[in-house]
Amino acid sequence: MTKLVLATQNEHKVHELRQILAELVDELGLEIVGASDFPDAPDVVESEVTFVGNARLKAVAVAQATGLPSVADDSGLAVDVLGGSPGVFSARWSGTHAGPDAPRAARDGANVSLLLEQIGDVPDEHRSASFVCAAVLAMPDGSIESVEGRVLGSISREPVGENGFGYDPIFVPEGDTRAMAEYTDVEKNEISHRGRAFRAMIPVLRERLS
Repeated sequence: MTKLVLATQNEHKVHELRQILAELVDELGLEIVGASDFPDAPDVVESEVTFVGNARLKAVAVAQATGLPSVADDSGLAVDVLGGSPGVFSARWSGTHAGPDAPRAARDGANVSLLLEQIGDVPDEHRSASFVCAAVLAMPDGSIESVEGRVLGSISREPVGENGFGYDPIFVPEGDTRAMAEYTDVEKNEISHRGRAFRAMIPVLRERLS
């Protein structure tokens, strides 16, 4: 059985990506594991200024540490009126306002609150945004493949919904009136930026791991 390491300690993301890549498990005899299964896997600092650059850093580091194929992604929210921000700073947009040791939900809430405050006076027609995800496959031999997924939408006036995380409660996909946090897991995976990126990665994985 071939192991594929997802270069993340986020078990929520591991669960989500296992769902998206499920068709390869039986087809390729693939076992999908998270970086937390490898105590020596590095905790990589995301020091690049692009999504693909950060994903590459993480995938390469974990592939080198484990000797196994590794996939990493970096994703975030790009708000047009903010010139594409928060971008690669999406997860830490509010800095330490929620407290340096705050749980993820508190940090997510602080990020959402700050963003809504920053564009509070922006008319609805100018609140366009997109979720962007870059995914990178790094092989132990040093070769790299990358793909990107993107979903267009807009920023709502207030958070709604209980599913998802991050900016999902305020992101309304184009053509819908629901926020991403009101989607089921299946619905979200069908249209999300991460779902689109990793579905684009499937033929790459099929070619490189078969």
